[in-house]
Amino acid sequence: QVQVVESGGGLGQPGGSLRLSCAVSGSIFRINAMGWYRQAPGKQRELVASIISGGRTNYADSVKGRFTISRDNANNTMLLQMNSLKPEDTAIYYCNVPVCADAGCYHIDDYWGQGTQVTVSS
Repeated sequence: QVQVVESGGGLGQPGGSLRLSCAVSGSIFRINAMGWYRQAPGKQRELVASIISGGRTNYADSVKGRFTISRDNANNTMLLQMNSLKPEDTAIYYCNVPVCADAGCYHIDDYWGQGTQVTVSS
């Protein structure tokens, strides 16, 4: 069983900062990639940022230059540093963890955290 837990959400001010954390535990052979998604009320869930073990990152255009994703492979922890916050960043943020169940990632199980609320307002 794999557990994915997000933390660090809360209330931020426009132009301010928040840092989200994602901790992964349980029966894991290997995690190749991890990502942050968010979902605002009435909208579809969207990819915010992703990162692989080698450090390659990908960001949504809306957060590029403001958010930074990082990863601690040894501790199976992922961070999302959110700077220059905007009201449109308000959403529930989810940690997505595709877990390799075997050495060759022939079998991948997709896990999601429960989500953490981020609200940006004056």
